[in-house]
Amino acid sequence: MTFEVRHTTRYTYSKPVFLEPHLLRLRPRSDAAQRLVKFDLAVFPEPAGRSECLDLDGNCVCQLWFDSATDRLEVRAASVVETIRTNPFDFLIAPATGQVLPMRYPATLVPSLRPYLDSPPSVPDAVAKFGTDLAEAVKWKTLPFLSALTTRLPQQCTVAIREEGDPLQPDIVLAQRQGSCRDLTLLFITACRAVGLAARFVSGYQEGDPDQSRRDLHAWAEVYLPSGGWRGYDPTLGLVVGDRHIALAAGPTFRDASPVTGTFRGTGATATLQSDITITVTVP
Repeated sequence: MTFEVRHTTRYTYSKPVFLEPHLLRLRPRSDAAQRLVKFDLAVFPEPAGRSECLDLDGNCVCQLWFDSATDRLEVRAASVVETIRTNPFDFLIAPATGQVLPMRYPATLVPSLRPYLDSPPSVPDAVAKFGTDLAEAVKWKTLPFLSALTTRLPQQCTVAIREEGDPLQPDIVLAQRQGSCRDLTLLFITACRAVGLAARFVSGYQEGDPDQSRRDLHAWAEVYLPSGGWRGYDPTLGLVVGDRHIALAAGPTFRDASPVTGTFRGTGATATLQSDITITVTVP
């Protein structure tokens, strides 16, 4: 499938402000699941400088810095991406010890996976019990646990639209049985960590309703599986991630995968955020 994405992020300030350096994670990944065909980025006002790098998770990060005051910041990203992974189950977990929970990763991998096992928030007791009860119900089998967790959350929780703000604490989401896609993603990640699975936060796009071009930014999780690598799970839609998602960035916490981060200076100034995303999908 080919995705054509236009994503505009617009901040409007109540009075002129000075923009501190900003980080953009808007360039889609190129990996085993997707291939970036084309990418264009435009920023208004024109930055004094920009630099691109790869961060610790392999995300392409663009740093911007500015030298004058402004009453707006607008970032326009246009991407063309081909999705490749039509079968999300195209792997085997090896060695066989990885097929049983709690997960015991090879000792050589543990230092690299530590941020995805221990990053905040810590696992609340209620979420730990939720995760271990589910693991027990599937006889502590790794893939059945992930399948059950992915389908259980959208059945148990109502999806709410909440465009701004950090994810809610996972025990709150579990108790309220309601949350946005990033809330459910953090709950999924925390439940995985409760049974020893390394998990990280992903931001990006999802195909959505083909009859509508307007979209919202989406969030889901990736879990590291021995010999399978990072594999995506969408607890909002109850899907294992295949060729209908486009990943922008991933990281051990929500902020590590945020598409736009940065602050501003201006006494008494306030900011208003507007985001517009359109997606056109072509099926071969």
